[in-house]
Amino acid sequence: MKKQIGLYFGTFNPIHIGHLAIANHMAEYSDLDEIWMVVTPHNPFKKKNSLLDNNHRLEMVYRATESYPKLRPSDIEFKLPQPNYTVHTLAHLQEKYPDAEFHLIMGEDNLKSFHKWKNYDIILENHNLYVYPRISNGIIEHQFKDHPRINKVDAPIMEISSTFIRKAIPEGKNIIPLLPKEVWEYIDEMNFYK
Repeated sequence: MKKQIGLYFGTFNPIHIGHLAIANHMAEYSDLDEIWMVVTPHNPFKKKNSLLDNNHRLEMVYRATESYPKLRPSDIEFKLPQPNYTVHTLAHLQEKYPDAEFHLIMGEDNLKSFHKWKNYDIILENHNLYVYPRISNGIIEHQFKDHPRINKVDAPIMEISSTFIRKAIPEGKNIIPLLPKEVWEYIDEMNFYK
């Protein structure tokens, strides 16, 4: 039986307890064996603004997931040509790890725009989607409503955002409860987001 791996993509700028709660919920309450937290590299065609360097974000994910045996940090996209598309990452992973099956983890908000993804039909042909609830506007396209490869997971709704955290830090707000201890210590030590 192939190892079932869920891919949770994000900029993780920074990774927070909402990300961990969802990833851990997927690891514990679905048929996935492991969750890989795939750190999305900086898109060279987009304005940098407050996106930390790839390796700093990977380090935060590494520190945040160390005590979760089923969660793993992944820098797989750092090595792929940019700009990159999920369909290419999935093809690359299947080739590199033939003994594993890869599935996508996404919020309901992403499912609402999934029909705009490059080769979304190829993704759905070969991979399952695990969708967690989000409070968001828009509608889910009819072709995704009862799709056999789309699994809705009754995960807790987490409305914490990295943007909120990044804005709160220079304002001197105490956001420690929103971050894993190791991540807060790294941000503080490196003087990030100030």
